[in-house]
Amino acid sequence: MSKLVNDTRVFKINPEIDVQNVRFENRYGFILAGHLYLPKNFKDSKKYAAIAISGPFGAVKEQASGLYAQTLAERGFVTVAFDQSMTGESSGNRRDVASPDIFVEDYSAAVDFLGKQKFVDRERIGAIGICGLGSHVLTAAAIDVRIKAVATSVMYDMSESMWNGLNNSKTEEEREKEKDYLAQMRWEEVDKGHQVKGFHELPFDENGNPVRANTLFPDKLPADADPVTTDFYNYYVGRAYHPRAMNSNTNMWDATSPWGYYNFPLQQRIEKIRAPKLIVTGEKAHSRYMAEEAYERLTDPKELVIVPNATHVDLYDQMDKIPFDKFESFFKENLK
Repeated sequence: MSKLVNDTRVFKINPEIDVQNVRFENRYGFILAGHLYLPKNFKDSKKYAAIAISGPFGAVKEQASGLYAQTLAERGFVTVAFDQSMTGESSGNRRDVASPDIFVEDYSAAVDFLGKQKFVDRERIGAIGICGLGSHVLTAAAIDVRIKAVATSVMYDMSESMWNGLNNSKTEEEREKEKDYLAQMRWEEVDKGHQVKGFHELPFDENGNPVRANTLFPDKLPADADPVTTDFYNYYVGRAYHPRAMNSNTNMWDATSPWGYYNFPLQQRIEKIRAPKLIVTGEKAHSRYMAEEAYERLTDPKELVIVPNATHVDLYDQMDKIPFDKFESFFKENLK
């Protein structure tokens, strides 16, 4: 644990909140990079409730998860925002590989880390997943009963999104072509001797073939770009650009990342989550249906909050729309 230097966070910093640069290991041996946020008037002799936070999928801890962590630290919680294995500053010789198993384990590793701190009450640890990490945190909470309260914000079910496409738009023919494409990517890596990068959610061209690219977005957004793409671009390439974030056009996922999500879908047992659950999404979020579908499968106690007039990306960093009062009251009620 050390003082944060060379601060590259992309949101407004609150100098009253102490932030520590931390590292912790998951059970697969990856060293996760995190920022530990300590509440105002912090006293290490006290026992605090704590929250582990990660996401969005392809983002880094200096972006949305850090904003959530700082804001909840302002409200009295110890929080840790962390980079998933093989992304950001976290370890992994092979970079930018998405894995459902490993990313779920990363949450449990964050719980391990928080529970080791003498100022954290092990019986008062919660977790938040933003965007694609929402499906991972629910999967983690289904088995890791040390997570005493769990929340998601504009969650994506990454397995369903990859396998079925947004709004279940992918055809069986496209899925078969995608399997052929993934096999081709494996052979290409074998033959070239280096990692091959590509989309984690494959788009298809006008002929119905998978599209290849070196970055998530074009260098310049076309004038006719759809609203969802425009929102993502304006956040990741614009106001929240970070050089270590794949979504900021610095890189792409390993092209074979969908492989794991096809074989090992997330959220298989979320109805078994014992802990209280808070599902937050936006009224206008393109991902809203995923949050609502997950909510329907969850058992009580649970709560669904739909933020009026909010898009998916609004709940990354728009302080007037992210319902931090609700997150605060939820965790204070369930981590007491």
